[in-house]
Order: sequence, then C-alpha cells, then structure tokens
Amino acid sequence: MATIFSKIAAGEIPSYKVAEDENYFAFLDINPMVEGHTLVIPKKEVDYIFDLDDETYAGLTAFAKKVAEAIKRAIPCKRVGVAVLGMEVPHAHIHLVPLQKESDMDFRAEKKSLTPERFKVVAAAIAAEFNK
Repeated sequence: MATIFSKIAAGEIPSYKVAEDENYFAFLDINPMVEGHTLVIPKKEVDYIFDLDDETYAGLTAFAKKVAEAIKRAIPCKRVGVAVLGMEVPHAHIHLVPLQKESDMDFRAEKKSLTPERFKVVAAAIAAEFNK
C-alpha cells in the first residue's frame, strides 16, 4: 500500500511542492518547525533511508542539497539544517530546516501554524530559486 508521501508525489494528495524531478520530490512540511521546513523524498518507496540503493541514496542527497541551496536563497536564514528521522512515515525522507539558531530544529517544540496562502507564498519562493 502506498505511503502518504508516495500519494503526495503522485499528486493524489495535495501538497506545497517546491521541487521535483523524475526521481525525487520536495514539499513543505505542513507541521513546520519554522517557515520553509521542507521534506525531500525519493519517489521510490523505501521505508529506511539506509535501505536505499547507493544510486538512489546519492541522488536523494544531491537533490536535497539543491533544494537546501534554494531554501537558503528564498528564506532569510543562517543555515539550512538537515535531519533524517523517519519514524512517523514509512518512506525515506530528509528534513531541511532554515535555521537562525540551533533550537529552530527542535522536533519536540510546538509547530508553527501557517495559512494556506502563506504556505503557497513560501513554496513559490523556494521553487523559483530552485528553478533558477
């Protein structure tokens, strides 16, 4: 059965897409720690990131780097943090989080609430930088 992330990448569930190619998909986390918090996934459905074959893993990392560079240009931040947890959704994914300070990447902290309009603006800004 397809994961929620596979359904998002297939367009079956709406998302705030920021980047896509034939193998990878990036979209805003709907429960972000900070504005611009993005998830990057392989379209190939594999539960655990280290179970990905080497080519897919390397491609995912390279794609995530390109997305992180777009986030850094679109969202005022000092750095873009990277985390791989993968406990909630059984589909390998990378969190990219714009950081002003280390505590911006506290997964236990209360999540931010953004309007659909703001999600659209943020996604469009990152997508525009990604596509430059």
